[in-house]
Amino acid sequence: MVNRIGPRVSFKAQMLQAREEAIIKSVNHLLASKGFEAMTVDEVAADVGIAKASLYKHFTSKEDLAAAAMVSVMRRAQAYLDSLPPEAAPMDNLRAVVAWTMGLKLAGEMPSLPSQNSSLRAALIGNKDYMDGLFEVSDRLGGWIEAAQAQGSLNPGLPAIAVLYTLYARACDPVLEFLKMSELHSDEEIISLVMSTCFDGLNARAV
Repeated sequence: MVNRIGPRVSFKAQMLQAREEAIIKSVNHLLASKGFEAMTVDEVAADVGIAKASLYKHFTSKEDLAAAAMVSVMRRAQAYLDSLPPEAAPMDNLRAVVAWTMGLKLAGEMPSLPSQNSSLRAALIGNKDYMDGLFEVSDRLGGWIEAAQAQGSLNPGLPAIAVLYTLYARACDPVLEFLKMSELHSDEEIISLVMSTCFDGLNARAV
């Protein structure tokens, strides 16, 4: 019997892949801490420890760098959704996703969303991998939102799209950073506090 194995990846190809992953990781952190406008290609090259010319062998522009990082985050989101138990209640899935995104934000792994007139926004709209991932994630979250509304665990009077954008906004909520800077709460406590304001509101409730 012939033992068939996949083609061996050359050492050079492995090194290039590892370098590309390091670049994307660096860009992700810089986008999270500084945003696209303030980030520079020189900073990325210095952080990874390679020459700027070497960086351009992987990505031809600052927009390409940022788009690759955003695609990476979108794929992580898709993998996380896939990991949720299929029998879980829609509301439980929504809460889990929001908590997960806030955890990434607090860990400095969630890139800031681009502004309306940003060149990055234009690059993302033209990036098939990113847009396909965004539509797939939005469809799944939208399905859970509508199911939760039908079950009465979410306000059925709110348009599903408004709920979706509200949940997306938690991934870039400045309240997370303000609470972290106060040094009064752990990351877990911060997530719990913001989850409460997001899903339970600010109105006092009878005990």
